[in-house]
Amino acid sequence: MCESISGVMVVVLAGAQLDASTAAEFKCDIAPVLEAHAQVIFDLSRLEFIDSSGLGALLSCLRQLQARGGDLKLCGMAQPVRALFELVRMHRIFHLFDTQEAAIRAFQP
Repeated sequence: MCESISGVMVVVLAGAQLDASTAAEFKCDIAPVLEAHAQVIFDLSRLEFIDSSGLGALLSCLRQLQARGGDLKLCGMAQPVRALFELVRMHRIFHLFDTQEAAIRAFQP
């Protein structure tokens, strides 16, 4: 589910997991969004599980956007997902926010 809010594309990840079995499909599905928008937020509130393949897919999205002068912010993580991000130090690479509103505000000048 995608929605443009204040010029920022907000994508709510639909699946409960982003792992080796879903990462390739996710990357294909999200590619048109990344090509069309520079400022993107992934709302991970429905995500219950992520593994290294899922982290790699998110990192790939971030790199694609940054290569074109854009940025990716993440919001709405459940505690187990956020704990994994912190464990592997991904919270130092991604901008993490508790809510969509906070992430959208971070894009505002």
